[in-house]
Amino acid sequence: MNKLMYLWFAVKTVFCTCAPDHKANDFKKVRSQYKINKIGKLPAVASESSGLAGANASGTFWTNNDSGGKPELYEFDLAGKLVSTKSIPDSKNHDWEDLARDSDGNIYIGDFGNNSMPRTQFEIYKFNPSKSATEKITFKYANQGEQAGSPEKPLFDCESFFYHEGQLWLFSKNWGKDHIVKLYRLSAQPGDYQLTPLDSIGITSQITSADISPDGKTFALLTYGKVLLFGVTGKDINFRKPLGCFRLVKKQNEAIVFLNNTDMLVTNEQGNIYRITRR
Repeated sequence: MNKLMYLWFAVKTVFCTCAPDHKANDFKKVRSQYKINKIGKLPAVASESSGLAGANASGTFWTNNDSGGKPELYEFDLAGKLVSTKSIPDSKNHDWEDLARDSDGNIYIGDFGNNSMPRTQFEIYKFNPSKSATEKITFKYANQGEQAGSPEKPLFDCESFFYHEGQLWLFSKNWGKDHIVKLYRLSAQPGDYQLTPLDSIGITSQITSADISPDGKTFALLTYGKVLLFGVTGKDINFRKPLGCFRLVKKQNEAIVFLNNTDMLVTNEQGNIYRITRR
C-alpha cells in the first residue's frame, strides 16, 4: 500500500465508530464484553490475507491472498506457523476476497472482488481438500448494466460471504454514497446464477468479511474499523435482529472467522492475527 493510500485508510478507520449504528439500527454497545489480543503473525507467504476459514485439522485455518496472488490456500495455526500450502486446481486468482466452509469440509473461495473495474462475471470456487477437486459457481447481478460508464466506485462489489443451510450468503462492500449494504443468497451447488438483493441495511463503513457462528445463531460483519453482530432466527439470514457493534481499529481488517459460538479470529493485510474473546 502506498503512503497516500495508507494515510487515507488510516484517517478513515480512526474516525470509524459504532455511533451511527447505535442510533439508526439499535445496535447495543458491546465493546466491554470482548477482549481483543494480538496473538501472532501470519506466515510470510500470506502477504495479503483476505479470507479465513477453518481447516479440517483442529486449531488450524485456511487463508488466501488478495487479487493477483497465486491460486493457493495457506493453512496456519494460531501461532502463525505455516502448516501446509494447497494449490487450487482449475482456478485463477482474479480477485479472491473471502473464504467459507460447509459442514462437509468444502471450502468456498469468493473470486468476486470488483474494486478497480466493472466485472460482468463473478466466480466462487468450491474446493474439496481431501479430493483436490474444484467446482465452479458463477453469477451476475440483476441490473448490473446500470454501473456501465459510471465514475463512481462499482455498485456491484462483494468481499464477504459465508455458508449456511445449503446456501451462500453474500454482502455488498458498500462503496455507495447511500451507505447501503445489500444481502444476496446464492446456491452452494455449481451452476450459473443471477442475484437480486434480499435485504439491506445502512452501515457507514465498508464490509470486508463475514462469518456465522457454529450454532447458526449469530453472524458477524467485519469492516475496516468495527465488527457488527446480528442474530439469526430460523434458517434465513437477514438484518432484522441487530445485536451489537464494537470498534476494531487494527489497520486493514480483511478476514474474520468464528472460533466457537462467541469468540472470533481476525487477520489484516499487514499480517497480524487477533483473537476476540467474549468475557
